[in-house]
Amino acid sequence: MRLTTGLIYTVILASLSLSLPREKVHADNSTLTMMWWNVENLFDTRDDPATEDSEFTPEGRKRWTEKKLLLKHMRLSHIIKVVRLKTGSYPGILVLGEVENREVFNKLLSFLPDNAYKTAYHASNDPRGIDIALAYDSTSITLKNSISKRIDLKGKNTRDITLYSFSAKDSAFFLLVNHWPSRALGKAWSEPHRLFAAKAAKSIIDSLKLQSNHADIIVMGDFNDEPHDTSIRQILNATTDKKEFMKSPKDKLFNCWSETDDKGSCFFMGRWLKFDQIMVSHGLFDNKSLSMADNAFSCFSIPHMHAGNNGRPYATYKGPKYLGGYSDHFPILFHAEIR
Repeated sequence: MRLTTGLIYTVILASLSLSLPREKVHADNSTLTMMWWNVENLFDTRDDPATEDSEFTPEGRKRWTEKKLLLKHMRLSHIIKVVRLKTGSYPGILVLGEVENREVFNKLLSFLPDNAYKTAYHASNDPRGIDIALAYDSTSITLKNSISKRIDLKGKNTRDITLYSFSAKDSAFFLLVNHWPSRALGKAWSEPHRLFAAKAAKSIIDSLKLQSNHADIIVMGDFNDEPHDTSIRQILNATTDKKEFMKSPKDKLFNCWSETDDKGSCFFMGRWLKFDQIMVSHGLFDNKSLSMADNAFSCFSIPHMHAGNNGRPYATYKGPKYLGGYSDHFPILFHAEIR
């Protein structure tokens, strides 16, 4: 469904009317933890004729079996449990990229004992069939609305951008989740696709700000670009420089990567990359409703998630070779205070 500006405004108006690995953060009713993780191809083992998923079958190129899927579920759920141990609770909002369908996502949640998650699953038209899956703690968070924007890349499909409107303790906030087109065939060739996605995301953010200068907006996902790239720095107008941000906060987003010394969330061709990002509007700096907590952002990992001398993410696959690891990305965490 293509969104008109009027439709975006209508949904927005309706909506408005309504931790660190090094330190333990003690959860309480005023703390909200969000977790984003590109989990690297969480597929079931069945061949879906509507998508290009045949390599993730027992007979396919990846020799993807129920046993390997079970190990994947166990590994992913283990890390979410570790986050719970370190922060005091499961993430209030859990968002995973590269999930094939609702069933495989719900199966993962079943590995998390005593969770109170409700899901808000949106299926995109990605040719491989991968989506962004979201779950939220239904005891403390209410989902008010959601709307998705299709990114039309001259007839090619990619993941949709989805806007969620939430409230927690009567504090309204918005979460915009993204998984932008990859760098397949090289950055230069694929960059126009990400610029197009960035413009689509920016139009949604601008619409929210038009309704309220103090809207609490969190922009999250795997952008396949880094904080200094054109799509992030110029189109989204996001900066990692807090002093620069505070000079004109209403016009910018603050990119939280400056809040940590972590080298990156993924590793490719011999270098660390900060593709997974969280950016926030100036509403999270006004000490009202939702606000950034101390030590708000981190790239989360434990020793078992590292591989090689450089400590890169322990991936499930390297090309067609099965490694049996967690993911080729580390998750990122964001902590907010509810006023």
